[in-house]
Amino acid sequence: MRIPFRVAPMLATLVDDPFHQPGWVYEEKYDGFRFLAYKEGRVVTLLTRNMKDRTDEFAEVAAAIARLRAPTLVLDGEVVIFDRRGISRFQLLQRRTVGEAASPPVFVAFDCLYARGKDLRACPLTERRATLEREVTAGKTLMLARRLADDGFKAFEAAHARGLEGLIAKDGRSVYAAGTRSPLWRKVKVRAEEEFVIGGFTAPGGSRTHFGALIVGAWADGALRYAGKVGTGFTGKTLDHLMRRMKLLVRPTSPFKDAPRERGVTWVEPKLVAQIGFTERTDDGKLRHPTFLGLRDDTCSTDVRWTSAGHPKG
Repeated sequence: MRIPFRVAPMLATLVDDPFHQPGWVYEEKYDGFRFLAYKEGRVVTLLTRNMKDRTDEFAEVAAAIARLRAPTLVLDGEVVIFDRRGISRFQLLQRRTVGEAASPPVFVAFDCLYARGKDLRACPLTERRATLEREVTAGKTLMLARRLADDGFKAFEAAHARGLEGLIAKDGRSVYAAGTRSPLWRKVKVRAEEEFVIGGFTAPGGSRTHFGALIVGAWADGALRYAGKVGTGFTGKTLDHLMRRMKLLVRPTSPFKDAPRERGVTWVEPKLVAQIGFTERTDDGKLRHPTFLGLRDDTCSTDVRWTSAGHPKG
């Protein structure tokens, strides 16, 4: 029952504004860890987009997928934790990662690449979704990605009204282009959140322990570009967890091409990726009112690219 491939997921292209195109579908965008789930008999493997096996960490998700009837499946989806309003929040996953109490995770499936011995990657999205709906039984731990309005503008309005992170628009005719960032899948953000590379940290002040703020940036033309300092969003456990990770990466010089002039900075190798929420970005790309949401172990730091997109809509 071995599935004959292991692939990186298909990624969506970020666009600045909502749109509508006939034949496209509009889904909720979820704020969690992206996984491809491989079911081979009763054995399930959860692989991140950078091919890390995190099955043991989300054993309850793997167990739920293992109970599905199909002997072989490859599901594309996102492990999330919902808040009381039913909105996925990445920081709730972060709390689970550092050992703080959190609600149980849910696997939200939105694509099916393989089922019952058949490779579906060359089939249109509409056919893959139909297979997904046949094969996945929703429950406490499994659910299907929720579709929004058929009209892209109305879908965005609904996402904005609910306070979702954003929406994902997909061409219903699109094949599954594994490992690529395709224009046939597009993401439109409502809440401004992005991934940034941690390049250093400042000394703590007042009652703060471990460090004061993270210094973050993203890659542009082969160089790490400075995007700002992030000094909020931490709990005592996340401060401790981050500090233990960063201590192993300390270096004598700045990794940034345009390092900020700041006293008391400890520089680190640009290996760690943080999810950051913010209100907007300035014209030169600096973050306004940034908040730390969590570390992303499912992303390679070299894949975090500089973008000017990310201004909130509405």
